Amino acid sequence: MDNRFNLFENELAARFAKRFAGAALVIQDSPLPKSTQELVSLRASQINGCGHCVDMHVKEAAAAGESAVRLHLVAAWREATVFTEAERAALALAEEGTRLADASEGVSDETWARVRKHYDDDQTAALVTLVALINAANRLAVITHQKGGSYEAGMFAASVKG
Repeated sequence: MDNRFNLFENELAARFAKRFAGAALVIQDSPLPKSTQELVSLRASQINGCGHCVDMHVKEAAAAGESAVRLHLVAAWREATVFTEAERAALALAEEGTRLADASEGVSDETWARVRKHYDDDQTAALVTLVALINAANRLAVITHQKGGSYEAGMFAASVKG
């Protein structure tokens, strides 16, 4: 299946993408650990079937030093011993925040309490906005059939600077 639409060649979409990237930079520069940011983005992208974003976040995480074992186990994080309690809380929030339509309560009080136990206000704000942002990015890429496989670590940072 070919890409349906190039969001970067359309003037309106390009203006939106610039602002979207700016929002992403706010989160990237937050006190939320970079490894947590990548794990959360990867898990939401897996759930949403976004090959483009899975490709991006696996490669960015690996370039930042994340281990292959942890990256391979993100999809089965509940059954893995390689994630901290804080990361497990973030991954639970990512899943529940991504699967809003699947659960009548959305994010459970239990998950929220675990998040608040491990993350301060700024980290929590970054985590919540990251879940919203990655879900939006997944939808943009899935709707327009953006493919995974060609992303190289650092491409996002280079595109924002350019």
